[in-house]
Amino acid sequence: MAVLPIVRMGNPVLRQVAAAIPVPATGGFDDGLRQLAADMVDTMFDAPGIGLAAPQIDVGKRLIVFRVPPERATGDQGDAPMGPQVLINPEFVPVGSETVLGWEGCLSIPGLRGVVPRYRRIRYRGYDLDGNLVEREAANTHARVIQHELDHLDAVLYLDRMESLATLTYMEEQKFFGPDVLSPAR
Repeated sequence: MAVLPIVRMGNPVLRQVAAAIPVPATGGFDDGLRQLAADMVDTMFDAPGIGLAAPQIDVGKRLIVFRVPPERATGDQGDAPMGPQVLINPEFVPVGSETVLGWEGCLSIPGLRGVVPRYRRIRYRGYDLDGNLVEREAANTHARVIQHELDHLDAVLYLDRMESLATLTYMEEQKFFGPDVLSPAR
């Protein structure tokens, strides 16, 4: 396993739509993709982060890794702690229209955070490394990390989703924002 360099905002790969990965008829994905996924998991933990998309390591493929740490899981249905997960060619649809505001950061935009609206509940699907279709419903942190990483596959950064750059801040300065910044009636 290896820790890979993470590209930062400004690198053109982050603004290019990632290519779909051909799904094998049988037998799962090849050793090269398995190694890439393992290296991405190591890189995610080393960063440290809760998600990483292949474009963030300068690979224009539709591959993400993510996790839901116990301290970030809400315990709601669809938002339990999860160890490292790999999704190939992932996609999602919202479950309902409810959105929630939440703080997000990005390993490709180190040191900054901003308030981003995301769907509270989603249904997503993709393939695991064995070529099995994975379909899940997710909420809260689990849903947010999936949406964030899928944005990377579509050349979107969380900054593009922010309703106002007034909440863009360095992580050390986030303490100056009160809890009301996440209220929809602000």
